[in-house]
Amino acid sequence: MIRIDPLEVSTGKLHGLMLGAIGPRPIAFASTIDKDGNPNLSPFSFFNVFSANPPILIFSPARRVRDNTTKHTLENALATKEVVINVVNYDIVQQMSLSSTEYPEDVNEFEKAGLTMVASKKIKAFRVGEAPVQFECKVNQIVPMGNEGGAGNLIICEVLLMHVKKEVLDADGRIDQHKIDQVARMGGNWYTRANMGMFEVPKPLSNIGIGVDALPETIKKSNILTGNDLGKLGNVERIPTNMEAHDFVNNNGDIKDKIQDANLIEIHKFAQQYLDNDDINTAWNILAAIQ
Repeated sequence: MIRIDPLEVSTGKLHGLMLGAIGPRPIAFASTIDKDGNPNLSPFSFFNVFSANPPILIFSPARRVRDNTTKHTLENALATKEVVINVVNYDIVQQMSLSSTEYPEDVNEFEKAGLTMVASKKIKAFRVGEAPVQFECKVNQIVPMGNEGGAGNLIICEVLLMHVKKEVLDADGRIDQHKIDQVARMGGNWYTRANMGMFEVPKPLSNIGIGVDALPETIKKSNILTGNDLGKLGNVERIPTNMEAHDFVNNNGDIKDKIQDANLIEIHKFAQQYLDNDDINTAWNILAAIQ
């Protein structure tokens, strides 16, 4: 066995080892508003349920290791004492990942991730319309774990109202674990999907991705491309120009032949094949060539 003393390794190294060892971890997709009513949305995998009576959920936004700053979610929870915790399933995993980008304070992550803001019933923070389960919560207590980078902040939430989509229920009104299709976080870029095993979601760009809101309308309104597809397309620094895309296609004869006389639906299906294989560059060039 290798022995590791937390006092003898960097916080970043210890953080990576802990996340690699402790998992899979459920994801709290936390929606808050600031004191002026501006929405914020961000995922946290330091999360679980801790009581049913009263119904208590706890998640922990940690202080950033690199510069010891705090996240907007923590600041908003301190200011408003409320949060919506949305459950993440496979259908929105790419959009969830995109929302974790460090966008400036005045940017709406719902819009950047292409997710729907739904008004809550008992609190002011918005729900994620696409999430299979949504918990409206009041914040009972926030417990700081420390003052240095990497220190967590336990946000103790009491559930005031729970929303469950009918599509994930079985005939007896229980949540069907196959239908809800949850995902959980592991170490590095790895996630797990219920009953389907591990898969990777590359971390968002260190540079700011353009977001789903910046995609061309024909792509955003596609009947073929899924939310996960749009999340991948939004996680690029810029879209290839039409000239760049034409050069790419003309230099790839098989692709050129495939899209030359194809209609929009066929082209979107073709680009989706590359998205399924995480070849975002080729997918974008196919799509940009017809813009």
